[in-house]
Amino acid sequence: MFPNQQFPPNVGFNNLTPQSFSNTMNMQGSPAMRNPQVPGQGYPLPAQSAYPQPGYPIQQNQGYPQSTAQYPTQGVPYPTHQNQGYPQSTAQYPTQGVPYPNHQSQGYPQSTAQYPTQGFPQHAQSAYPQSSQPQTDHGFRSQPGSIYGNQSHPPNQFGINQSRPVPVVPKSRPTVFPVNPFNPREDAGVLRKAMKGFGTDEKSIIQVLTKRSNEQRLRIALEFKTLYGKDLISDIKSETSGKFEDLLIALLTPLPKFYAKELHEAMVGIGTDEGVLIEVMCTMSNYEIHSIKQAYTAIYGKILEDDIRGDTSGNFNRLMTSLCVGNRSEDFTVDQNRARDDARKLLQAGELRMGTDESTFNMILCSRSYPQLAAIFQEYEYLTGHEIEHAIKSEFSGDIEKALLTIVKVVRNKPLYFAERLHKSMKGLGTNDKQLIRIMVTRCEVDLGDIVEAFQTKYGETLQSWIEGDCSGHYKKCLLGLLGAY
Repeated sequence: MFPNQQFPPNVGFNNLTPQSFSNTMNMQGSPAMRNPQVPGQGYPLPAQSAYPQPGYPIQQNQGYPQSTAQYPTQGVPYPTHQNQGYPQSTAQYPTQGVPYPNHQSQGYPQSTAQYPTQGFPQHAQSAYPQSSQPQTDHGFRSQPGSIYGNQSHPPNQFGINQSRPVPVVPKSRPTVFPVNPFNPREDAGVLRKAMKGFGTDEKSIIQVLTKRSNEQRLRIALEFKTLYGKDLISDIKSETSGKFEDLLIALLTPLPKFYAKELHEAMVGIGTDEGVLIEVMCTMSNYEIHSIKQAYTAIYGKILEDDIRGDTSGNFNRLMTSLCVGNRSEDFTVDQNRARDDARKLLQAGELRMGTDESTFNMILCSRSYPQLAAIFQEYEYLTGHEIEHAIKSEFSGDIEKALLTIVKVVRNKPLYFAERLHKSMKGLGTNDKQLIRIMVTRCEVDLGDIVEAFQTKYGETLQSWIEGDCSGHYKKCLLGLLGAY
């Protein structure tokens, strides 16, 4: 039903961003890469070598013309090769702090370096005309203190400010991890014993369900039905009640199905809970949105986008529709020139004109990647002297303002956004238990550890103390279990 991802279908989301965008492993069938400064790696070294340092060996004549060129030492330009019928080149490759590695020959005809003859012919110097102008740094230099690299206005020395890769964001910190070793049959037996006969052992239920991942809980439920011929969710409903029951059922629900139900309940009946729509649609990845849409159709026989359009209106309707498409760029490079252009477009669509061109804000904030949006917001601050939030608050109001500000908060600091939502759910008289349960259940395997830290940093109190003061009974213990505090 859902796309084939890292986890089995109908289990949950692959919430973590890839930690690396380069594959340093060699391709299958290609010769192993080696460090020419380390003997014994890659191609074997011959008994005699003309090089002063260990490196590529000079092979015996195998029917191909021999080259007198040697590999340069670090920081020294490449030497001019012997004339083999091709024009000589005076180009020198610039050093960029780290010399280019000496890669093995892959048989490409444009190589200017002399590679060892391991069945591949040696190639003469490239016939392509060489430029005497050194190469640029391609904008890869990063400004200290900026997580998105070089954010300064001046272009590099050649007048070019090109795209550059974004440093890998540190891993998020969940509070619930898959247990290892995992025995679903044993866990099913523990739950059966906890609910069998008179009374219920709530502590055992909490210990099992809050110490397993969503995938493992679903496997336990499957094993429970296999062994005892009973539905685990039905048994829990008959043995528990109130908010404690709601929390346990949420833990036993696949995440796409859980989100689909939350969205449906936010729109069914009289009125709409726009806060739920904003929280879900403005924080999910493309894959998560598509999974939720599929689950929504499977459960209710309706299209999520149609229901959202029918329950919202105006600019907020258009923003939710754009987000529901799930087509945000997920490119992890930042184009600084494009970021500067987009910042100017936002300024011209808002503060520099009478009225507001809402479509420009909608287009940029719903289609650009999160790293690109961060660069756009910084460029906007360079242009105006104030943050993008100031412009949104002065140009918009109501639900569209809340949604746009949510996107900005998610770009800047997603854990802080959820920390504010948790604080709001418990602030004042009463507790918004649905919001509290939704965030605790959906973020415990993603970044709840970061949310806990952001909560304490902003409010000076721990999330645990707020839960202990606002909740009670087994409901409180189960929430603390998700925090790893019970």
